Amino acid sequence: MTQPQLKAVHPVLGSRNVEASVRFYAFLGFTLAFQDRADAPRYAGVRRDGVELHLQWHDANEWNHSGDRPTYRILVDDVDRLSADFDRIPNLDRTAVSDSSWGTREFHIRDPDKNGLQFYRAR
Repeated sequence: MTQPQLKAVHPVLGSRNVEASVRFYAFLGFTLAFQDRADAPRYAGVRRDGVELHLQWHDANEWNHSGDRPTYRILVDDVDRLSADFDRIPNLDRTAVSDSSWGTREFHIRDPDKNGLQFYRAR
């Protein structure tokens, strides 16, 4: 008997404003996959290539802690070209592309809610 296979992972990122988050991810080349309602959505999914991220509204009181926001690593085929594509986005909270000591080439961004995305490839 074969073991069940995992097919995909869809991280859920906290958002203070799901509509604004969807617009931000559109700048990164993601398209709207779904949302729970047309007006003032509280849950939505965005997709680019084979990657799908979910955005979930959280009350402002949940943001009053000093804890770090989650970070997600996304494997890409050409990290330098993707970084160059993102250069056109004004005021993007990001790092430069660099080679890590653990054998990857990567750069990091933070969305407006401080969720981290790390784009990388093996060197």
